[in-house]
Amino acid sequence: MKAIADLPLHYGKIPKWLFERMVKLAKSVSYLIISEYGKKEFLKRISNPFFFQAFGNLLGFDWHSSGLTTTTIGALKEANLEEYGIGIAGGKGKIALKTPEEIEKIVKKFGIEDKKEKFVKISKIVARVDNNLIQDGFSLYHHSIFISEKGKWAIVQQGMNLENRYARRYHWFYENVKDFFEEPHSGIFSEIKVEKPLNLIDKKAREVKKVIVEVVKENPSKFKKFVKNSIYSYLKMERSHYFDLSTYKKIVELHNFDPKNFEEIVLFKGVSSKTMRALALLANLVFGSPLVWKDVKVYSFAHGGKDGIPYPVDRKTYDKTIEILEDAIKNAEIGNREKILALKRLKGFFSLD
Repeated sequence: MKAIADLPLHYGKIPKWLFERMVKLAKSVSYLIISEYGKKEFLKRISNPFFFQAFGNLLGFDWHSSGLTTTTIGALKEANLEEYGIGIAGGKGKIALKTPEEIEKIVKKFGIEDKKEKFVKISKIVARVDNNLIQDGFSLYHHSIFISEKGKWAIVQQGMNLENRYARRYHWFYENVKDFFEEPHSGIFSEIKVEKPLNLIDKKAREVKKVIVEVVKENPSKFKKFVKNSIYSYLKMERSHYFDLSTYKKIVELHNFDPKNFEEIVLFKGVSSKTMRALALLANLVFGSPLVWKDVKVYSFAHGGKDGIPYPVDRKTYDKTIEILEDAIKNAEIGNREKILALKRLKGFFSLD
């Protein structure tokens, strides 16, 4: 089941008493999932948007709120799952900037210090991919990486679009990633549709990525002159084809750096979504490389998309999610009232129309 979740933006702070209960429930349910199914399966489930949504819902958060993501991960992080072999680095806003140093603490505790640079690099690549290569209008404000004591990983991050007041959640699982720059997500799960965004991770964008490397190797002044003298300078261009000349300086820096491959371009300091857009447009305008203008998401909510676009329910995932979470709640070390309420919330989530 493939998914990236779009959620309405909700503001406000969760009450302390409720968050404390969520932490307790998150710890208990996580422990039971890990002990019964293993750490790898826990990471796999967290990287499944449908399971994640159900998990956050049973903790006590509104199923379709953007706050479910940040609060659920906050509760999991506060629950200190490291004693069960799962570490969590990153978080919302400024906390996300501390991801590298938090990764360092996790790998040290698990005795896998040799993997520190690997995880820091993965974290950076994943953030750059969802922020710069998928130009869907969502800017990342939450980034978290889950690391097991055996060196396996999953990433959950979320971006916001203040224009339509929606947030989009991106899920990654190490086993699903064959190429970080070509359809790498563990799935796509969404409520709204973005009209024709530039998509550099689509399979059909393979050629343009190769050409972008060649563009950077060319003399940058050639492109500046080309854009200024081209017919596009005299026409009112659609926003999707707009070339931002302010990115020219960064292209010059890239040229002087002389990157060996696409990855080095993506990771180069200061490269933004505007930079990648400019390079893609140059590859198209100068070399004729076709661009992909389509959203990455698929309508994969269990009961079909909000736009009325049906999506077949993955019955196996659906039933397994119910089984795992119901068993975990029933065996959790919490009061009977909390169990009843959690099961009620879970039942409500699965009966949504």
